[in-house]
Amino acid sequence: MNTQSPNRCSAWQALRALAAKPPRIADQFAQDPARASRCAVEAAGVRYDFSRQRIDTGVLNALVELLRQRGFDEWRAAFLKGDPINSTEKRAVEHVAQRAGNASLVMRQLAERVRAGRRVRRIVHLGTGGSSLGPELVVDALGARDTALEFRFAANVDPLDLERALAGADPESTLFIVVSKTFTTEETLANARAAKHWLGARDPARHFVAITGNSAAANAFGATDVLPIPDSVGGRYSIWSAAGFGAMCAIGVGAFDEFLAGAREVDQHFAQAVPAQNIPVLMALIGVWNVNFLSAGAHAILPYAHALRLLPAYLQQLEMESNGKRVDREGRPVDYATAPVLFGEEGTVGQHSFYQLLHQGTPAVAADFVVAAQMAGDAERCALLAAYAEAQADALAFGTTDSQVEPHRECPGNRSSSTLALQRIDARNLGRLLALYEHKVFTQGVIWNLNSFDQWGVELGKQLARKILSKGRP
Repeated sequence: MNTQSPNRCSAWQALRALAAKPPRIADQFAQDPARASRCAVEAAGVRYDFSRQRIDTGVLNALVELLRQRGFDEWRAAFLKGDPINSTEKRAVEHVAQRAGNASLVMRQLAERVRAGRRVRRIVHLGTGGSSLGPELVVDALGARDTALEFRFAANVDPLDLERALAGADPESTLFIVVSKTFTTEETLANARAAKHWLGARDPARHFVAITGNSAAANAFGATDVLPIPDSVGGRYSIWSAAGFGAMCAIGVGAFDEFLAGAREVDQHFAQAVPAQNIPVLMALIGVWNVNFLSAGAHAILPYAHALRLLPAYLQQLEMESNGKRVDREGRPVDYATAPVLFGEEGTVGQHSFYQLLHQGTPAVAADFVVAAQMAGDAERCALLAAYAEAQADALAFGTTDSQVEPHRECPGNRSSSTLALQRIDARNLGRLLALYEHKVFTQGVIWNLNSFDQWGVELGKQLARKILSKGRP
């Protein structure tokens, strides 16, 4: 497999030459009236429109050639086969295998027992990072279905987070889900110990479910219901595993199986489609073009759906923890940009926050609009939401057209964005959406020659905190 630096590839040099005079979006539409339909791909229930990107056939062909020179087919085959491509931790990467079928029988039975029982009324999920972001996104997006259970999440060691999660709860009817692959995550265990203290003399075996790869530590804590997380599944990819147990309790076993099925559809598309028709591959290639050749150091995630309001936070970890790296697979310092800074907010809220910078600011920022064709609720407001999404994408692309406009009102346009359109927001489509971004991240890791599955930069702060605590407080 190719492990040389990408900027040594001839295709990289070709792209650098093309970037000296990149296409203008308005010119591309003027020259090609069919661009809106031609620069769009539909697959696995999703439509990806990249017509508002600064890209033409020459750029796209050079990007596809870069992918070939990076040995992408070989890397993809190794990834999907479960080879140990996480080289620094000497592990396979098997989150795709977690969604190969329906959820495990033990997990299903436990979720059905919790949902059918009358004792539990509130579930409090204790985790951090991917152990919390994924389940919380699913529950917030899809809501608790056919159950009177209440769901809360506490991910921060700040005591206020857990206090708010427990506000109004009855200890006797509260169940805690503790998610930690090693069962040593300090923030999560600190909250778990506080939860145990809150329960008083009650038997922790009745009030805790542990999701972990360290069953001995979970049992020692007092949890007897333990669901395993494989060592080969990283936290930010763990929603497909037993880490999604709380989400299953909320949306139901059938809906969680639909969530997995949607991701499997994208897995098949990613494995089989040619690059020019492969949505996550196109997302990755266009991202590389924006980051490495158009100097876009930031990327905005703009979901025009309240149900997806937590998507930007979820993708921040997925992308920046995966590809926010300064050395390549061989440990060599990189001399090219890697992951951009991700940020975002739901539309239309973000329009009154940071869109000013998107339209008139000096930094180059690319964007993804995420929309749904069918929205629940008042038709007039849903139509307004859809109109704003399209209008903002057009405003970024084309700017102001009146040449006599005052300078402070002028928007230059030519600002890149793509649109991902779902038919509706349900479990299957949410699974599709998250899997698309996962495969995008993997593909960019191949191009940038990065290990997208470790996160050693996270460890330093933890080590320093331990030293500070060991010295005692002043």
